[in-house]
Amino acid sequence: MRKILLAHGSGGEETHRLIKEVFLRYFSNEYLNELEDSARLPSPRRLAYTTDAFTVSPIFFPGGDIGKLAVAGTVNDLAVSGAKPLYIALSFIIEEGLSVDELERVVRSASEEAKRSGVLVVAGDTKVVPKGQADKLYIGASGIGEVVYEGLSSRNLSEGDVIIVSGSVGEHGACILALREGLDFELPLVSDCRSLWGMIERLISSGVQLKAMRDATRGGLSGVLNEWATASGVDIELEEESIPVKDAVRGLCELLGFEPLHLASEGVAVIAVSPEDAERALGILRETPEGAEARIIGRVIGKGEGRVLLRTPYGVSRILEPPSGELLPRIC
Repeated sequence: MRKILLAHGSGGEETHRLIKEVFLRYFSNEYLNELEDSARLPSPRRLAYTTDAFTVSPIFFPGGDIGKLAVAGTVNDLAVSGAKPLYIALSFIIEEGLSVDELERVVRSASEEAKRSGVLVVAGDTKVVPKGQADKLYIGASGIGEVVYEGLSSRNLSEGDVIIVSGSVGEHGACILALREGLDFELPLVSDCRSLWGMIERLISSGVQLKAMRDATRGGLSGVLNEWATASGVDIELEEESIPVKDAVRGLCELLGFEPLHLASEGVAVIAVSPEDAERALGILRETPEGAEARIIGRVIGKGEGRVLLRTPYGVSRILEPPSGELLPRIC
């Protein structure tokens, strides 16, 4: 079995062979194939730009891997900003000793997710660090998109706005947590890692009035909504029974003492929409594979102290606190 060597990061023959045999094999396109220090790209009108780093452990998990996650996470950051994803750059920091087969598996997965999203990987880099100075593989990712829907902002919420989630929450965080703890469940825990541009594009094209969108990654649903409530100076009330949480996720949280609404999703959008468009937006989401489980989960109840209130099935409301501390490191 071939292994990654320090020589693969030296910039010499081994580096060029790795680029040709692994990276260009899966990411080949007219911009990347030039292999210059910068990709020269045609420019659309207004651009959105995002950057992130992915250090998830383990690098392979049910429902995905670090490569799929890096592409989907970058695509989703652009999509929820109202931008059509166009180009991605990926930087691979590889630990000496990683098998070439594992690296190729990650690169293949990233390539497949990029094709599903319609984006091109146009630039990249590889660095190899000595064994023990990384945990197999880290990926840095940057993305460029064309803004096709203006004005989305966490500061836009006003009284009456409706809160929608596009799917069941907390699945990615629960999946990674179960893997690390070595826990098995009758109902398997699978990450929801996936790109959301296809779903969001349909929503944008429909003409519904969108106020804000966010993918519920670190901090989960609670983190997103507490940030929105604070930024807009409003109170948000959620109906606990309306929030979709899979039984396996709920069971894991009850076992280990976690709040499901604090756990990360990697394939769920949180959407604030004008009340007159809420039902139409919900119907559009449910027509897509990614939004089949979409639900209306709450509303903005007016100007306030920036609180998120969770109304229980018994008619009692409690404050949904934002997550604090490091609940689960290296989930993405």
